[in-house]
This record gives sequence, C-alpha cells and structure tokens, in this order.
Amino acid sequence: MRYAETGYNLEIDLSRGNIQKVETDPKLTELHLGGLGTNAKILWDRVPPEVDAFSPENLLIFSTGLLTGTLAPGANRTIVSTISPQTGLMAFSMMGGFFAPELRHAGYDKVIIRGKSSNLVYLYINNDKVEIRDASHLKGKGAVETQELIKQELNEYNAHVAAIGLAGENKLFFASIEQGRSSASRLGIGAVMGDKGLKAIVVRGTKDVNMARPAEFIQHVDDVFKYIKFREENPIPGMPAILQVLGSPQEMLIHDEKWHTESFNWGNARVRRRDFWTKEVEESWSHTQESVRTRLISCYNCPMQCGAVISVPGISPYMMKCYSKLTYTMAAFSDLEFGFRIAQRATEYGVDGFTTPQVMAFALELLENGILTEKDFPGMPADNEGRFYWLLDAIVKREGIGDILAEGTYWAAKKIGNGAEAFAHNNIKKHEQLPLKLGMLNPVYFLMYSTGEKINITQIEGQFPQAPYTNREDREAFVKDWIQVPDEKFKEYFVNWAPRGEGSNPAYPTPEIASEIVDWMERMHYIDDAVGVCAGLSSFPLKPPYHIHNYPKIISAATGIDFDKDKLWDVATRNRTLVRAVNIRRGMRRKDEKPPENHWKNRFPDLEKQLLDVYYKFKGWNSQGVPTKETLQSLGMDYVIEDFEQRGIYDEQSKEEN
Repeated sequence: MRYAETGYNLEIDLSRGNIQKVETDPKLTELHLGGLGTNAKILWDRVPPEVDAFSPENLLIFSTGLLTGTLAPGANRTIVSTISPQTGLMAFSMMGGFFAPELRHAGYDKVIIRGKSSNLVYLYINNDKVEIRDASHLKGKGAVETQELIKQELNEYNAHVAAIGLAGENKLFFASIEQGRSSASRLGIGAVMGDKGLKAIVVRGTKDVNMARPAEFIQHVDDVFKYIKFREENPIPGMPAILQVLGSPQEMLIHDEKWHTESFNWGNARVRRRDFWTKEVEESWSHTQESVRTRLISCYNCPMQCGAVISVPGISPYMMKCYSKLTYTMAAFSDLEFGFRIAQRATEYGVDGFTTPQVMAFALELLENGILTEKDFPGMPADNEGRFYWLLDAIVKREGIGDILAEGTYWAAKKIGNGAEAFAHNNIKKHEQLPLKLGMLNPVYFLMYSTGEKINITQIEGQFPQAPYTNREDREAFVKDWIQVPDEKFKEYFVNWAPRGEGSNPAYPTPEIASEIVDWMERMHYIDDAVGVCAGLSSFPLKPPYHIHNYPKIISAATGIDFDKDKLWDVATRNRTLVRAVNIRRGMRRKDEKPPENHWKNRFPDLEKQLLDVYYKFKGWNSQGVPTKETLQSLGMDYVIEDFEQRGIYDEQSKEEN
C-alpha cells in the first residue's frame, strides 16, 4: 500500500480523447517526494527542449503535493507545471483552495494533460468516473462564472473546479487558472490550458488518504497547530505587520500598508512613492476595505484566514488574492476602491495580478512619450481609471493594440519598436516580468531574484529576515527562540547584520554568507512545493511552524519512508537542480540571471559578479550556472549529464575557458 500519496496519475490525451489511470514508480517518492519535484521529472523525461509552449506535445500538469489532502495544516497546494509561452522555460505556479485535496481524495496524485482538443471541453473527475465533456456553451464565460455553471450543470455543488476565463481562451502570455479561492497565475499557464482547448477541470473525491503511522503523524500535526496558536498570540515585535504573523500575506486582514506602498516600485514605475501613506489615505483605505470585505476565508485544513470574499456594490462577489488589491491600485495611482473593482473583472478574465497592471501602465507610458499615439487607443476614456478598464478589455479580447500587449511588455516592445524597449524595463529570466522593484541592493535578494527559477513574491522571500533590527540587542533577542535555523551560524549572521556601516547592505551579508542564506531559503521553498504545504506556513514567513527539523518527522510518519534532515536536504537540492536542468536545456545561462538595469537606485557591478561567482561555486555549478558533472553525480542524476553531453552544453564551458 502507498501512504500519503495514491500512487496513481491520470493521463489525458485531448487529441485522441484517451483517458488512462497510470501507476507511478514509488522510487520517485524517495528521490523527489512529489509535487514540483515529480512534475519536473515528468517534464524532463517527456518534453524535450524542441517542444514549445503551444505544441500538442507540451504537457500541462496539475499535481498534489506529497502531504496534500492529509491532516497536515496548510497542505492544500495544487502545483501546476508546463512550459511557459512567455519565457520558453519551465513554468510552475501554485494555488491554494481545495482543488488538490479533492484530487487526492478522488484517487489521483496528478492530472497530466497532453494534446489538443479540436473543440472546447472540460474534464470531469468523480472518483473512478472520468469524462471529457463538451464545453462549447462555456466559451467566453468568466473563470469564476464557469465554475458555478459547471457545478449547476452537474448538480455537484461539492466539486472543485479549476477554470480559465477569456484570457486563457485567447492565449494571453499572462493568463491565469482560477479555482475557488485561489489561482495559479504566473508565466501564462492559463494560455497553455486555453491552447489545449480545455476550459476547466472538475474534481469530486470521497476516498480515504492513508497514513503509514497515523498516531505519530497526528501528534506531529498537533504540535504544528499548537505552534500556530502560539505565534498568533505572540507576534514578532519590531517587524512590519505583514511579517509579524503567519500565513500568506495578510492583505485582507491588515490596514496598515505604509511599508508596502512606500517601499516598492509598483506597476511599471521606476521610483518609489515616498510619503504616500498619510493619515487620510489610511482612514480612507481602512473604511473601503471594511465595507467590501464580506468575510475572511481559509484554504483546505488551514487555520489561517489569508483570503477574503469581496463584495463591491454593482458587481459579482469574488475572492481577493493577497496583493491584487495593491497591484492595480498602485499601477494606476488610484484609490483602493478602484483596485477592488477592477480586480473582480480581472479575476473573471483570468489574468495574473502582477503582470497585467504592469502591461497597462507600460502602454500608457508609451502613449505619454509619443511612441504610441491616440490612434492606437480608439475610444479610450480620458480619465485614469477608465483608461485602465479600457486597456484590460482590449488586452484580454486581443483587440487593436491589445493584441500586441497580450504578450507582455518585452514581446510587445519588440513588435512596437521605436524605442519602446526602453520602457520594458522590468524583465528577467528570458523576459518574465518581475512582481516588484526594490530600493537598495540586498545581496540575499539579489541572488533570490537573479538565480531563482520562479519569480514569484513568495519565492523571493524566506525564513531569514529581510532587514536587520536597528539595535544589536534586539537582534540578539530575536535569535533566542529561532528554532527554525538549520545551523546555529545563521543566528550569528543575523546578529552581525547592521542597518548602517560596514556590516550593512550592500557589503553585508557577504557573498559567502548570502549564498548560505539563499541556499537555506531555496531548499525550504522546494520542500514546500514538493509536499504541497503553503509557503505562508513554512518558507515565506519568519519563525514558521514548519521547518527543517520537524519536516522529516512529519513526512516519515505520513509515508512510512524514513527521512532525516540530510536526506530531505538532498531531495530539495535534487529538485532544485532538476528544475534548473530543464531550463538550462532550454537555453538559460548566466546572462539571463541579471536584474534590470534600474532595479536598484545604485548598482554595484563588481559585487554582483562576485555574488554570482560565489553562489554558483557554492551550488556546484560552473561559471554559466550549469550544474557540474560532479554535482549531478552526487545527486544520482547521471541522466542529466548524458543529456548535457549529447547537446554539447559542457563544451560551452570548455570553449569559454580556452
């Protein structure tokens, strides 16, 4: 018997209409756990680099994590993986809610979609009953609307539905997949779903999930719940409100947005909005948020309430996702009510809440600077908010200039020309749009931004603080109960970090120390993404309930496979290396791991080069960021060595050295 996981994937070929239940190799669980790890292995094995995002041979994978659907708090993530139309690299995006737990209870670990349907369809999964159904009547429907219509059609109101809106159908490079109270938004995975002619996946499951050592597992789970309660009652002092508590960003709960609104460059901006957060703004925004927030909501088996049902007069209620309330508001330089209103339309369309406002702000900058003209925007209103609504509609419907903007700022600028490239200034990693800009070069952030395989807000933060306390005494107090550190030396690193002087950014943390910190934070992210636990309870906040010391015990009790810290560390490293190998095979190199020129006010070219040099060496990669043969052999990944040798990837390094 398989424990925690079901041991079965559901393979769907939309070109042929085939449905197949496939048993999986249990060895992969020991090597990769599940979720993102096994997704990466499937994409490596079955999607060669010659296959592009909109090829029938590209796969779209909806995966549970190893602990998804169990009693582990926050183990509810759906990990969606494919090849991105925006970057040509591996895309992986996570969504919360109830979809993945329902899939696990239906008896499956993954749904793997290949091929293309000639007509719009949806997939209906009800335990052992699996059908490909006609969805022509859902064409053009909103993503949220589609979910409700399908539930009514099936008379299955306890089902959970992942759906695309018009943006996915029209293959926007930043189309999302919406599901209940969450979404998978980054890198155009909704466009791949639309290209395959798949409007939605519906899941209903009533099967049990088996634990290897249930009593032991429940004891560990109880300990996690107790710690969550402790942290709720004892928030971390001296930190911004958003960092004091647990959970995904508590945007729906807190009102104080001074740190967020003034510390980051939103939209397509090049500067921060200093002194934006006044008493008047705080009062206005607090009133707006309280008036439209119907109730706070949680994902499957999670005590945190990170989302909210938003009900704005005159439009349908919807679930607000973390930063969306700010991304549209700040890009338009508008008020919060506008942000809540336009986010509802964007959610129905199914678009990424970070990329979309950037694209709209980018278009208006081109208009203001004469690169585009009024003729390119026929009928666009004169008022600021009206222009954003007009642009959103034009982009999603691919009408006029919207058809060009639908591919994101980089590709749109290439087509527009005439100097437009200078305004597409917020791209990294083969042209993915960064979610935020920062004010000062922080060595840890530099490495997370530059070398991370997924530029998502939760993927660039971790269990090490973002900034030091002013006083050394406060830093020393912080580390006293810092049980999450993998090694005591990290406490010393933080205590020695000062806000000013030689021990501050950008000189400190040093490249060597920054590499160690980033490695720790990355590995925690990769564990979360393999087991399906929300980053808001593990790799994102400070002092979380999940960490490297209790994860091995929890996973061992659930699966019956004995894991210790070292073995789990190896799995995280293997998964991180495999995702990188997929992207290396697709052309990613050192030249792609550089933040935009204006990302920080002051740049330090020598330091940035040294940071990459030291980090690459620490990770066991060569000067181009390619994992070395020795590194791959130590991880049991000889199959990657063989592939790289056949493709001449290692020869590139030899030529560079000569």
